[in-house]
Amino acid sequence: MKALIVDDEFNVRDVLRHLGQWEQYGITKLLEASNGNEAKKWIEKEQPELIFTDIKMPGMTGMELIEWLDSISYPGKVIFITGYNDYSYMRKAIQHSSFDYLLKPIEYEAFNHTLKKSVQAWKDDFEHAEVLEDAKKLRRNQLATAICLGDRSDADSLAEFLPESAGYELTLLSFYQMHNPDSYIENLSDELMDRRVGNAFSLQTDLNLCLVITICDQWLSVEEYISREFDLPVRLVTGEPIESLSQIRAVFQTLEKKLEEQNFRSIHRLDEIDAARRMEDIVSYVKTYYMEDLSLEKLSNVFFLSREHISRKFKQETGMTLSKYITELRICQAKSWLQETDKSIYSISTMLGYQDEIYFSKLFKKVVGMTPFEFRKETT
Repeated sequence: MKALIVDDEFNVRDVLRHLGQWEQYGITKLLEASNGNEAKKWIEKEQPELIFTDIKMPGMTGMELIEWLDSISYPGKVIFITGYNDYSYMRKAIQHSSFDYLLKPIEYEAFNHTLKKSVQAWKDDFEHAEVLEDAKKLRRNQLATAICLGDRSDADSLAEFLPESAGYELTLLSFYQMHNPDSYIENLSDELMDRRVGNAFSLQTDLNLCLVITICDQWLSVEEYISREFDLPVRLVTGEPIESLSQIRAVFQTLEKKLEEQNFRSIHRLDEIDAARRMEDIVSYVKTYYMEDLSLEKLSNVFFLSREHISRKFKQETGMTLSKYITELRICQAKSWLQETDKSIYSISTMLGYQDEIYFSKLFKKVVGMTPFEFRKETT
């Protein structure tokens, strides 16, 4: 954290510099200014979290300084230090959101007590602001996801998170499974909002998919930003312009279909990534999601590799085909549940992704040599 001392008297600044327990309360950089104009330059350059300022100074006074800070909604804490015990000053300071008001001569305990309180107050405000911002981002992403899935019909409510425009363009970004693209999506969202050209939404049903909505004729500059700032592979599918946000769901479905059909363009191809590591990622993914409906088609879409390549390399890596590997994992889990729980055979089969209990029992017997019922009876 940074703190700024503003006073036209060098002796006062020197006393405060030696009086404060700065390091104890997390202040790592201490700045000084002799008047409000000088302070303003420091504030614009360094953005200190705490500002201790005199009121009466040549040039820009302390009151003028805090009025300016209030006008720009400055998030730091301002503490007045003055020899004038005048309620009119105090009232004006309160009106402009000063944190505290100390009278000269400054006492050691009073000053450090205020220092401690102001540091804690800034931390509390910062944490609260972060929580609110995180909640807003989550709501934004949840809303976009619900609209894309057709769970909500009020697509116009997404306008809160977009610049006003007569029309928009939608682009779907797909990231490599193990790359954790959250920070990239957030940076892209911030960039688009700062430039007032659109926004980026992380879809909650698949955290490796990102829906980008931009105003018309801006996508080229956005793609240039992605090419320059992203250092990981991205697949992108662009759609036709829309005149109304109510068209988002229909366009999203079209983009999804294009992606599934491998109708996309790539930025930073995956060939740059070590092939052996990619297969390790795929095997790890299968071990995690083996109870879901996995196929070479799905793995191809998730890992940016052809079905043929995955099929060949997966067998080299594990010694089994994908289907056999999944069966082995499911049967192993079934054996564990049969031994350690009283779950019904039907429940176990459905949890493992088999809707037909008879098929599951036949498959289990083929692998284990006995039916699930016989296995449970023999091992428990």
